[in-house]
Amino acid sequence: MKALFIVLAYCLGAVPFGYVLFRQSEKKDIRLFGSRSTGATNVLRLKGWKYAAPVVVFDVLKAAVPVWLALRLFDDRRVALAAAFMAVLGHCFPLFIRFRGGKGVSTAMGSYAVLAPLPFSLSLVIFIGVIAWTRYVSLGSLLAALSFPALALVIQRDRELALIGLAVFLLIALRHAGNIRRLSRGEERKFGQRLEAKD
Repeated sequence: MKALFIVLAYCLGAVPFGYVLFRQSEKKDIRLFGSRSTGATNVLRLKGWKYAAPVVVFDVLKAAVPVWLALRLFDDRRVALAAAFMAVLGHCFPLFIRFRGGKGVSTAMGSYAVLAPLPFSLSLVIFIGVIAWTRYVSLGSLLAALSFPALALVIQRDRELALIGLAVFLLIALRHAGNIRRLSRGEERKFGQRLEAKD
């Protein structure tokens, strides 16, 4: 039962809401434009907040819900930790669209909000603060993702959560490899810059 639940967490995480919404609106594959991600930041650049906001909500909930359920259904917190990681993995590498999905940040946030509200809140402050200061969403995402396992270890003294957080950070960093290269060259797009979905 636990193994099945963890697989289902991956499947829910793999539902590519940004991809589906963009496909319905533009009749195009969002992965051909902008950052080539299915996540909310790329949707925002291509379609604006009207489309990006529901993507954020869904991407957060598709991790928060299975983690919340795991904590209540099983007398084993490791199931919730595994569900958190698998939901992020599903978002980044979704089975349904040939393993090319989003970058995992919103989905990670959804799981962290349930697992560790205080460390999550502090990492969210870092996320917002870095974006406000630099206007780079990718930089804010990476620093927030990196801060969470450290905060989980220092504040909650939870080594297992810190290890899962570190694994999630490595996954997020992998999906941000292109952003990291652009940041190093000073070519990264800043928050608020709009793009058009041109063939």
